[in-house]
Amino acid sequence: MSVCSFALHYFVLSITSTPDSVEKKEFPFVQYIVVMYLGSIAEMLHVSVVVIFVHREWHEHRDNKIFTNVLRSQYKYIHALSLRTKKDDSVLEIPSIPNPFPELCCSPFASVLSASLLPKATSRKKQVIKVYSEDDTSKALEVPTDITARDVCQLLILKNHYIDDHNWTLFEHLTHTGLGRAIEDHELVMEVQSNWGMQEENKFYFRKYYAKYEFFKNPVSFFPDHMLSFPNETNAAISHSGILQMFLSSSTYPEIHGYLHAKEQGKKSWKKLFFLLRRSGLYFSTKGTSKEPRHLQFFCEFSNSDMYMSLTGKKISGAPTNYGFCFKPNKSGGTRDLKQLCADDEQSRTCWMTAIRLLKYGMQLYQNYMQPYQGRSGCSPLNITPMRSISENSLVAMDFSGHRSRIIENPMEVLSVAVEEGLAWRRRGCLRLNSHGSPIAMSNMAIHRSQSWFHHKISRDEAQRLILQHGLVDGVFLVRDSQSNPKTFVLSLSHGLKIKHFQIVPLEDDGKLFYTLDDGQTRFTDLIQLVEFYQLNKGVLPCKLKHYCARIAL
Repeated sequence: MSVCSFALHYFVLSITSTPDSVEKKEFPFVQYIVVMYLGSIAEMLHVSVVVIFVHREWHEHRDNKIFTNVLRSQYKYIHALSLRTKKDDSVLEIPSIPNPFPELCCSPFASVLSASLLPKATSRKKQVIKVYSEDDTSKALEVPTDITARDVCQLLILKNHYIDDHNWTLFEHLTHTGLGRAIEDHELVMEVQSNWGMQEENKFYFRKYYAKYEFFKNPVSFFPDHMLSFPNETNAAISHSGILQMFLSSSTYPEIHGYLHAKEQGKKSWKKLFFLLRRSGLYFSTKGTSKEPRHLQFFCEFSNSDMYMSLTGKKISGAPTNYGFCFKPNKSGGTRDLKQLCADDEQSRTCWMTAIRLLKYGMQLYQNYMQPYQGRSGCSPLNITPMRSISENSLVAMDFSGHRSRIIENPMEVLSVAVEEGLAWRRRGCLRLNSHGSPIAMSNMAIHRSQSWFHHKISRDEAQRLILQHGLVDGVFLVRDSQSNPKTFVLSLSHGLKIKHFQIVPLEDDGKLFYTLDDGQTRFTDLIQLVEFYQLNKGVLPCKLKHYCARIAL
């Protein structure tokens, strides 16, 4: 029993005692003082509270008569004495000023209490990542642990003074399995890296990828009609823009179907099956092309796995075609956990992979696509100001010869002006002297070797791999030396999800050297002039030259 409880108990007994008990002197005069000192609180508040319980019993015995005068017990608060002495009236008292730094003068107990209860303002944790470029040069970056792939790209753009055309992408390359994927802009880079095994030598690559959001601009190339089907209540006549809206909606979803080659689990053999992509996951039919529920078997879902593209074709996986892709669990695991598929052509693979991306991320993809165009100031968590953007589709031929400039729309006029201006420019500033003092044309010095779109001596397969890495978008191109004819060049161009190669033939006329793509009908003094012309005009090509493949160095 506590002191306070004991004192209260005795107090109750004393006031309820009978005169007989008093006469027998069972309760003599008692004065109890119970002092409770609140130590820890008094130290904080500098106040001492004294609670005094007093009970007095006065007994008078006169002529065997008892006169009792009991003052009932009562408590009284006695104010604590101030630590200061009594005020001196002769001294002017200065009003108290609030302490602006109370945490510096509080008691140690209060400091420990506040430190244990109040949250600490800690700085953002940082880690180091290594990012590679196409020439395998790398740069180490110290970044916050919650940085996104878009922010890493913005940081590298700013450090290297690149132009931000919203096509820069961070890639994940699994070197051991020959797989790769474009990391989505909203993904956390550290989470991606945490899924790597300790023995794996995986890499992050920084490059342009023009196909990242191309399906928003040109959905016709990504969703062929023979691979789409719609719910029964949906009207069959749906535009391609309406198909995208269905992919992004939460109520309806178009069904993707077609044949794919699937690698059997734990075996090296592949089996061709009829697959269906629905909102609940990917299924294959056990009976031909039947879509009945009893014939559909579940293959995989996408919330806990990432989708990768095969970069090595048939070499590692032994797939029947070069258009492979697979699903890998988010947590680190070996090749036994991969679910591998391959399509018969690039169009089929692109359709499957695009639809799965839309199914997995939905509106998040559209927000990533629109983010560079919304709220230019402060849209990035790193508060990096986006640099100037140049649209390659805005290039037009202009005539500045008159008082007013005008746009040249006639292709033949564009050609004549380009040739005239090119020859005049080279006559004015591009002549050099040889060892004998005679001028030689700059074209003989191979000025095209300094251009980013020229890749010198690379093979046909290497050119196709490089274009594929930049995305199979109409107009992605590069120029290289021809392996079959050392004196000619080759223009490799992407169109219709295919890569085509056009030979650039040198042509000599009146002692002058020209280059042509159309058997001499259109001639150019050098490769730079040829590329600039076909960036403005389609000519004999299936499309204009829009995006060049470049090997950047970090």
